[in-house]
Amino acid sequence: MNISVYCSANDTIDERFFAATKALGEWIAHNGHTLVWGGGNCGLMGCIGDAVHDNGGRTFGMVPKALEHSGRVSEKIDVFFPCDSLTDRKDLMIHHSEIAIALPGGIGTLDEIFTQAGGNTIGFHRKKVIIYNLFGYYNPMFLMLDKMQEAGMIRGHWRDFLDVADSLDEIAALVEKTC
Repeated sequence: MNISVYCSANDTIDERFFAATKALGEWIAHNGHTLVWGGGNCGLMGCIGDAVHDNGGRTFGMVPKALEHSGRVSEKIDVFFPCDSLTDRKDLMIHHSEIAIALPGGIGTLDEIFTQAGGNTIGFHRKKVIIYNLFGYYNPMFLMLDKMQEAGMIRGHWRDFLDVADSLDEIAALVEKTC
């Protein structure tokens, strides 16, 4: 299965996130899945690419021109997909994967999560995002989504489009359900 991973590209974050990201990358590789990701060499993005590639997995890197020009492209890309913008990158990642996993991240990661979930809500695709809630990172977002749900702002239930996992075992079970 092709799995998109959305995550932070910053290096100055808690080492616990790097350890969990490396474990996820090893799991992706050892289970024969392909990583579809932003192709960067920094932060959790670089970590996931390294972990998959270094453990014999295959990587698809969706690389915007700006990332390429800045020299922040991973050397661990097996199949290189050049693109013009972050919007193009998101479209390519959704197109070339069956499911996405969101690790902790910032504004860009939130954009990726909600672009994919939003496309699912209106029927462009049926691809879910698994939110990997490492160390409770996304708990405030879940409270916001619950509030939106209570106010009637979300058609259906937000968990129809976003799954939540607190462990690698839970991710494995959710990915298996998708296969």
